[in-house]
Amino acid sequence: MARIWRKKVGLALGGGGARGVSHIGVLQVLEDAQIPIDVIVGTSIGALVGGAYASGTSPTELAEKVETFIASREFQSSVLKSVEAAFAAEEESFLKKVRSFLKSQFFLIQMLLRPSILSASQLESLIDYFIPEMNIEDCRLPFRAVAADLKSGEPFVFSSGSLRRAILASSAVPGAIEPIDYDGKLLSDGGIVSPVPVETARKEGAQVVIAVPVDRSLPTQEEFKTAKDIFYQASEITCRIVERHELEQADIIIRPNVKDLHWSNFSRALDLIKEGEKAAKESLPEIKTRLSLVSSIIYGLKRLGGKHHGG
Repeated sequence: MARIWRKKVGLALGGGGARGVSHIGVLQVLEDAQIPIDVIVGTSIGALVGGAYASGTSPTELAEKVETFIASREFQSSVLKSVEAAFAAEEESFLKKVRSFLKSQFFLIQMLLRPSILSASQLESLIDYFIPEMNIEDCRLPFRAVAADLKSGEPFVFSSGSLRRAILASSAVPGAIEPIDYDGKLLSDGGIVSPVPVETARKEGAQVVIAVPVDRSLPTQEEFKTAKDIFYQASEITCRIVERHELEQADIIIRPNVKDLHWSNFSRALDLIKEGEKAAKESLPEIKTRLSLVSSIIYGLKRLGGKHHGG
């Protein structure tokens, strides 16, 4: 009986704060279409969503958890909600703009006096809500989380140990969440060194990599009114250059339309899930063609190799 051969497929989920909720929609479409995923690698929010899925939580369950979390009293009264309000682009009235300005200045002052706006414990409670207490090696799908070591400037890839701890380190947004001490390393958000972890997926043996970046549109020059605007733009440009390098190594890129949403804008989460579904559906023909093509090539090579050796 002929044996079907196919290449190992890796899914690289990028970082981007709230924008990464769109990963849930991508996972739902890939699962419905029965696209095989052999390894998931995530950075930041990509690690959170990818880790939850790898642990056994379905996309439907993830979407329900997000909806419940956004509606909860804990989120509405949290510092994370305050950060969202301070940086939201939808401010309308003059009073709202003043309040937003004062909040943003308060957070900026905190950043000058402390290592972060939020403590790691505040992020831990969010991670605990979505992620079961288990080790990475016990996930139903192979999973890796990428963090950045602030001491060495190199990526650090979690392949074993506490799933929650790995995601915490990968999601520690610089300035917003304090870095995580781990085995002599000082770990922060993986997006610093690997916005969309395609390279890690390759190193984990993936021969076909589906990458999902969730970066927002770059602001136009007319919006550069303050030093803060210029600083943020410079950071975005640096991140884009690193991201572009990784995406060049991807076979398929699914890019949800996250527009210009700030990383803290979790209130738009359900809309983002739909954007993830839309982008993934548009990419399905390319994914199926690529997987069918490489499977045929591998099968043909195996057959030729077998005949060459008398098989």
